[in-house]
Amino acid sequence: MTIYQSSRVLTLWLCLSLVACNNTTLANTTSEPEVKLSTSGICHDSTNSFYERTKNYKPFTSMDACIDAGGRLPKGKVEQIDKATTEAIEQNRAFVRLYNRDDWPHWLDSDNDCQNTRHEILIQTSLKPVEFKTVNQCIVLSGEWYDPYSGDTFTISNDLDLDHIVPLKFAHGHGADIWDRKRKAEFANDPDNLILTELSLNRQKGAKGLDEWLPPNHPYRCKYIARFNAVMAKYELAYIATEQRIVNRLVKACQK
Repeated sequence: MTIYQSSRVLTLWLCLSLVACNNTTLANTTSEPEVKLSTSGICHDSTNSFYERTKNYKPFTSMDACIDAGGRLPKGKVEQIDKATTEAIEQNRAFVRLYNRDDWPHWLDSDNDCQNTRHEILIQTSLKPVEFKTVNQCIVLSGEWYDPYSGDTFTISNDLDLDHIVPLKFAHGHGADIWDRKRKAEFANDPDNLILTELSLNRQKGAKGLDEWLPPNHPYRCKYIARFNAVMAKYELAYIATEQRIVNRLVKACQK
């Protein structure tokens, strides 16, 4: 496994109690960036004790972006990555193909009716009849959609992203890197793995798994966990051991 690939192994952290979990662990605040690149060149996220103490920094929306800009992980995070990488190799799940979003055809018009996957989901899930941008009814302009991630309702389609519950990049790193293009397209357009959510939450989630991100809307978290696991099972994707232990605890907490 290359250094580049090792840097992409997801760091593993999450509050294991759904009730006691502080929102600042799972969601960005409006005043602070997701990751701070300190003047010493270290990338700090909100789980790091130096995050609050770092006042002079360059902001980034993700750890990957900070690393790509030349930053480096704190010592503790490096140790976590090394552990995760070792587990992946031991389980014969270390991937060698780099992720490329272009390999995953998405928002297809499979039935040739001019409405791609995104707009068909917008039509199917709107709580009232939608309005289209043009008379050919290809592009949805407005409607009424409930976002379970935030608990808010939206009326303008451009305020929503169509999120992959199991992110494409996450799937790639958990067994899908060996799929052919047809299988990747099926996954990328599967309604079972799609949900409309506000733009900022989709950006915040990125390619994170259950061990790194849960919706800020607490009442929906257990359903989100169940849907994530259902997609993983449907496509025979596998968690590494460290992730599986966290997921097991989350599922157990939801059963109480």
